Amino acid sequence: MVLRTERFIRPQKKRSFVMRNRHPKKQGPRRITRLLIFFGRMVFMAVVLSALLVLCFRWAPPPTSAFMLKRHFERPVKGKKPVSIRYHWVDWKKISPYMSLAVVASEDQKFPHHWGFDLEAISDAVENNLKGRRLRGASTITQQVAKNLFLWSGRSFIRKGLEAYFTVLLELLWSKNRILEVYLNIAEFGDGIYGVQSAAETFYGKRPSRLTRSESAILAAVLPSPRKLKVLNPSPFVVDRAGWIEQQMEQLGGIGYLRTI
Repeated sequence: MVLRTERFIRPQKKRSFVMRNRHPKKQGPRRITRLLIFFGRMVFMAVVLSALLVLCFRWAPPPTSAFMLKRHFERPVKGKKPVSIRYHWVDWKKISPYMSLAVVASEDQKFPHHWGFDLEAISDAVENNLKGRRLRGASTITQQVAKNLFLWSGRSFIRKGLEAYFTVLLELLWSKNRILEVYLNIAEFGDGIYGVQSAAETFYGKRPSRLTRSESAILAAVLPSPRKLKVLNPSPFVVDRAGWIEQQMEQLGGIGYLRTI
């Protein structure tokens, strides 16, 4: 009698390779949230760093400005010889009060009273532009410092937005005296001639503390276009504008007006 041994093999259970549901619909919002957090941190860091930079220059003289750097490098990029930049910092107390008053009278007569923006001038400029009249500038001294020190020239919305941002920072973190002091030191008075120290030495052979009222008015008269308008051998336009500036200096009350700054 033959005995058969049968092997009873238990059937193995099939392993399930079904992926767990990872909720693909939730991945999109999570990625957007992560991106928003990332950009939020970047913006926060940019705000902190820019505020620290502005705060630093409240006491330290700026070694240069964005406009000076652009002026220095723009010609070599085109294969031309770089412009010689003349820039020497001078403290507020060593600048003639006539020079300080002249730039306020010519550029921003409401400087002591506004918070960085002359809303009336902006409104007039917008109205003139809409009517197709000649474009009029509405930039305050604070806005010009923000642009010249940190930014670049141009009319883009990005640049204008950054200018407004730095203007607010300057008004919050600097005194009016400091804003005017930096403006007088980084403004361009001639081709490659930056600051009242370099301008006084180059054009008049004297220290900025010894500038007269008429000399200060001439220097302020060329500020709208310092590479075209000349301090030495000034054109009739510059002479007329300097005369108007002197009249405005008188109407403001003379150098006593600076006490309100």
